[in-house]
Amino acid sequence: MSQKNVSLVAPDKDKQVDDLEIKETRVIDVLEALDRITGGRVIKGTGYVARCSSPFVVTKSSNIPGKAVTETPGLVFGNPEAPVKRLGVSMTLTESQLELACALRIDAVVCHHPIADAANSGGVPLKTYLSLYGISVFELHEAFHGLHPGLAFIHGHKVFRVDIAYGGVPGNIMNVGRALPEVKTAGDIIRRLYEFSGIQDEMSILDAERKVRGIDCIEETNVCTRPQILNGSESSPVNTILHIYPHTGFTVAHLEQALREHPDIDTVIASISRVKPDHPLVAAAKEKGLTFICGNTHAMEIFENGMPLAFALQALLPRVDVFLLRERVTATPVMEAGNPRIREYARTIAENYLIPERR
Repeated sequence: MSQKNVSLVAPDKDKQVDDLEIKETRVIDVLEALDRITGGRVIKGTGYVARCSSPFVVTKSSNIPGKAVTETPGLVFGNPEAPVKRLGVSMTLTESQLELACALRIDAVVCHHPIADAANSGGVPLKTYLSLYGISVFELHEAFHGLHPGLAFIHGHKVFRVDIAYGGVPGNIMNVGRALPEVKTAGDIIRRLYEFSGIQDEMSILDAERKVRGIDCIEETNVCTRPQILNGSESSPVNTILHIYPHTGFTVAHLEQALREHPDIDTVIASISRVKPDHPLVAAAKEKGLTFICGNTHAMEIFENGMPLAFALQALLPRVDVFLLRERVTATPVMEAGNPRIREYARTIAENYLIPERR
């Protein structure tokens, strides 16, 4: 499935891997490694963003005042000459990850998703938080898309068409592929996803947490968002697959266009994000006799995109220790969250300071 000649085996750190190996790895060396991985998609140089015409420098906006963000694949913050001994790979930067990175003495973090002041740094400017802990930060996102067939492979097909701006919409990724020989039915895809994503392990971890805390109603992202079939059944045959990512803007019009271009499509897989059973895409697919599968969600992308990126960086930067930064999100009814002492604290603060009529 690999499109690059990069070993997926942890490298011998004493081995001369390539010309990027130097006595001390610096932030600039990480940037060069990312540029190699992306085939030259990383931007470089002070002020370059303002005048570049790279298709990977994209401003994302919902037209909510003040909330737009421009993706700048490359070094977002940090001194290019700073040393890097430990490197983190993340999907979306959060204050929890910054705290963990500081505690583990991680010098730099490569994020898949774009970085924005306050949003990714605990509500304060990035330079304040990152300077405090001496952490450099990179981002890739659109510059990383389309580089490997891994998401398709995990979902049971081999891609023969990739479009990362389908319908002229930046970031609207669409893949079309043929089912792998071992994948005959929709059920095969579901079972494959359970195996690759370790769903049974996630269920066991959640069960253990519930027992430790004595709370049966804790829920966790990957358990709640297990792969499911919305149209068809486990026995539905699978041959030609349309693989979409609904959160990027894929519409019913795009579905109809894809079917005109590839009339042999019989199965739709929605992954990274998903749709609800009553979504127009599901209805349109059902009307056209297509099986519709919800695959892995965004919470699993740290494995699908983050882990290959981490392995590539480890191979190119053998003197650096690379860590995968993964967050686990749970939901608990507030009356059972935490422990008795913190619940009493929260109740007292709310009653005495946050409810106006009781002040």
